[in-house]
Amino acid sequence: MKVLIMIGSLSMMVAVALGAFGAHALKDMLSERMLANWQTGVLYQMVHSLGILALGGMLLKVSISQFSLAGWLMLAGIVFFSGSLYVMALTGITKLGAITPIGGVLFIAAWIFVAIGAYKGL
Repeated sequence: MKVLIMIGSLSMMVAVALGAFGAHALKDMLSERMLANWQTGVLYQMVHSLGILALGGMLLKVSISQFSLAGWLMLAGIVFFSGSLYVMALTGITKLGAITPIGGVLFIAAWIFVAIGAYKGL
């Protein structure tokens, strides 16, 4: 599906920019713990952006509804997981860490749907 490929590509672009921003602009502004949170957000965004890209590419060849759902769940996971870590690192509001596990659950659900889709459709 072309839209997932576009979303995955744009998300990778943002992740690279945020990674560079963290490594250069934030390294002296954030505590080690908050910088580590930032880097974790970038890592998970990159990994799941690649997942979205792969799913979008597969959906150009096969029509497996679970793959589409998995892609959207990965995007939601990026927003909740990585997004909460970015905001927490920038603001220091550690209560935002309560949102992060929602993103983790969305990532787990996405990978379950990838497995189900592969079992049923490939």
